[in-house]
Amino acid sequence: MNSAIVRLRRIAGLVSVLAALSCVASAATLCVTASHHPGCYSTIQSAVSAAAGGDVIQVWPGTYKEDVTIGVSLSLLAFDNAGDTIIDATGLANGIFVDGLDNKGLANVVIAGFTVENAQYEGVVVVNASDVTVRDNRIVHNDQIGPVFGSGPACNGQPAFETDESGDCGGGLHLLGVSHSVVSGNYLTQDGDGILISDDTGPSHDNLLIHNIAVDNPPECGIVLASHPPMGSAPPAYAKHYGVYHNTVAENISDRNGVTVGGSGVGLFSDGEGQGRTSQNVVIDNELIGNGIPGVALHSHVGPAFGLPADDMNGNMIIGNYIAGNGKDTDDTATDGPTGINISSGQGGTPVYGTVITGNTIVDEDEDVTADSPSEVDAHLNNLLGGKIGAANVCALDNGAGSSLCTGSIDATQNFWGCRAGPGSRSCSTTSGASVVFNPWLSSAVPESSSSSQNQH
Repeated sequence: MNSAIVRLRRIAGLVSVLAALSCVASAATLCVTASHHPGCYSTIQSAVSAAAGGDVIQVWPGTYKEDVTIGVSLSLLAFDNAGDTIIDATGLANGIFVDGLDNKGLANVVIAGFTVENAQYEGVVVVNASDVTVRDNRIVHNDQIGPVFGSGPACNGQPAFETDESGDCGGGLHLLGVSHSVVSGNYLTQDGDGILISDDTGPSHDNLLIHNIAVDNPPECGIVLASHPPMGSAPPAYAKHYGVYHNTVAENISDRNGVTVGGSGVGLFSDGEGQGRTSQNVVIDNELIGNGIPGVALHSHVGPAFGLPADDMNGNMIIGNYIAGNGKDTDDTATDGPTGINISSGQGGTPVYGTVITGNTIVDEDEDVTADSPSEVDAHLNNLLGGKIGAANVCALDNGAGSSLCTGSIDATQNFWGCRAGPGSRSCSTTSGASVVFNPWLSSAVPESSSSSQNQH
């Protein structure tokens, strides 16, 4: 190769490196203070609007009455990370809106250390963005306008990208069309739901929810992964949904949610408005106690029984959770009593394949694991300690509305049923319904994971 060309390429490479370094070097740190300190911005939004990609915004303690919209890569940090830097969104739509819908390709946003409160809809909402980190925030008393039922795809002025929020009108933290992002260490209470991941504006995938506490969110779930109709899709022929998949929900506490309207500790849902996908997600090592419906609820509502395509609710894993004292499921996914884990196809008859239920400890429930699907559900190496029904194959709805034909089954072998003698023995949990296989069983309890046992304390 000509030596001059080689030198030119080397020079071009060096220029590229220097340009990249100059971009890093040019990233600025901006400050915000409510006390009008010289050199600082007086509102968060004014600092965000002035920021360039890669900038850091440090916000001093105080109360900022704002709805902050972020459309550029930046880090928005409360200065002392102690929760006394407050975004009060009273009368405003949201506390913080990360807007990748109008800023295509938005990525690398960090939000940390704030109290976000009193929004009409969501405390924090992230749309069509990737590599977003939301950590160590207190997100409280949001969804001030809800719940509003029967109000259509969006309620009371919500934007069009919210396609299925007609029950609650928002909540604590909502991710729509978001990927490769981390939600960690947040405390969420008195919101509509705690954390919601949905696919209204695009697929939501490969996100991690870890070490969050979602407690006392009365209308809805503590944590929910739900497939919604695509923005712009209309009834009666809703378009195929983008999908909520490959997300991990790990080592969270989700207690006492959904006690007024009905919500689970962790929900895996497709909403019944078109062909949905909530698949290949992992729910692992969480504490799920005292929620209004089951600790983990998987719901499909459409499918072959209505002459429609089946939802994709396949390949979800429910592993190592501590589940206790939750409520019963209702409507087309009903259970007979308080339930730990409910896998239900509703009346649509969608088969639910490849669900892994293992390593869970379930206590203080009438039904530990319940299935109502025209497919096999596998549950192994669990501690089924409710002392009543350890595994129930419902069958009432699994082949469509009004059918009692049992086409589904539960393989519940290799579980501990509360005593050495196995299902049906005195003080042991038992089975309910046809096609439940339980032999062989374990004669002693499965050790609990360290994270779930720590959560109990």
